[in-house]
Amino acid sequence: MEGLVSLKATPRISFQSVPSFNHRPNFFIRRSTMNLPLRRSNFPGLRAQQSETISPKRGEEEDALKVKEWEVGMFQNEVAASQGIRIRRRPPTGPPLHYVGPFEFRLQNEGNTPRNILEEIIWHKDVEVSQMKEKKPLASLKKFVENAAPTRDFVGALKAAHSRTGLPGLIAEVKKASPSRGILREDFDPVEIARAYEKGGAACLSVLTDEKYFKGSFKNLEAIRSAGVKCPLLCKEFVIDAWQIYYARIKGADAILLIAAVLPDLDIRYMVKICKMLGLAALVEVHDEREMDRVLGIKGIELIGINNRNLETFEVDISNTKKLLEGERGQMIRQKDIIVVGESALFTPDDVAYVQEAGVKAVLVGESLVKQSDPGKGITGLFGKDISL
Repeated sequence: MEGLVSLKATPRISFQSVPSFNHRPNFFIRRSTMNLPLRRSNFPGLRAQQSETISPKRGEEEDALKVKEWEVGMFQNEVAASQGIRIRRRPPTGPPLHYVGPFEFRLQNEGNTPRNILEEIIWHKDVEVSQMKEKKPLASLKKFVENAAPTRDFVGALKAAHSRTGLPGLIAEVKKASPSRGILREDFDPVEIARAYEKGGAACLSVLTDEKYFKGSFKNLEAIRSAGVKCPLLCKEFVIDAWQIYYARIKGADAILLIAAVLPDLDIRYMVKICKMLGLAALVEVHDEREMDRVLGIKGIELIGINNRNLETFEVDISNTKKLLEGERGQMIRQKDIIVVGESALFTPDDVAYVQEAGVKAVLVGESLVKQSDPGKGITGLFGKDISL
C-alpha cells in the first residue's frame, strides 16, 4: 500500500494524524471540508495560464504554505537520519492525503506510527508547540524577556556544590509522573518538594514541564521561581523549536535541556547560541557514543548529560556512563572543562560513587527522591551522608 501514488492534496494538520502509541488503527477516514484544489504541480501545462488568469485564494496560499512546511520537515528528518538520529520530528506520512469522493483519509502503516515512546512524545510536542506559537508569537515573547528577572548561574551552582561536598552536585528533579513508571507521587506539591530539595542540599532543580506524559507544567516552574527558591532551575522540556527556549526563559528557567537524540547538530549549535544570548545554561543530553562524538564537536558546550536509559527499550544500565567517558572522549571532556551530569539509574551511594569515579561531577535524580515521604531526607540516603548547608 505504501507504493501507491497519492495526490498532493490540501493537508489537514491536526493531532488526529499522530496516532496514539498504544492505539494503531489500519487507517482513519473523515469528511473533507474542502474540494480537491487545483495544484500547478499536478498540471504542468497549465502553469503559465494559471499565473496569468488565476489568482489563488488566501486559503489555497495558506494550504500551499503548510504543504511546504511539511516538505521542509521531511528534509529535516533526512538530515537527522544522516547523523544517526532515530527519533523522527514528525510523522513521515503527513500531507498529501488521499481523496475518495467527499472523504479524505491517510493510510496508517509502520511509517506513521511512533516507533517508541520518545518519538510519540516528540510528535505530540510538534503539534503542541505549533499551536502555542500561534497564540503567543515569538515577537511577543521577546518583549517579556526584556523585563524578565535575571537568570541564576546554573553551572556555577553545580561547581560550588562539588567543591563544597567533594561529591557530584545534585540536580534534584520535581517530577510527578513518567511514561514508564506512571504516577510517582499522588500528594504532589511542586513548591513544597522544591523547598525540601533545597533544604536537603540540592545545588539545582529540574522541573518537568511536559503535561501529557509527565503531568508537569510551566505553571509549576513559574510557581517554584516565584516562591523564592534560590536553586537555579532547569526547564526539563522536549525542545524542538527555539520558541520553547524563549518561553522557558520568561517562565523562570535558568537552564534548558537539549536532547541530541532529537536535535540535529545545526539545531543544537543554534539553540546553544540562543541560550547564551538569553543567559541560560544548556544541558545537552546524550545516550550513546555517536551522540557524544557529535556533541563534543560543537563549540560552546558546558554541560553534557549522559542518560543511562535506552531510548527504545527504556531499560537502564549505569555502566553506560563509564563507557562514554573512557579513552579519548574523557580526555576531550577534561580539556574542554565540560561538566558531565549522570542521569537515570542512580538510587544509592554506590551508584553515585560509581559514576563519580567514571568522571561525573553532577547527577540528575528524580524518581528515587520524589517518591520519599521527605524528599530532603531522600538526598541524605542517596549520598550516604547529609550534604545540606
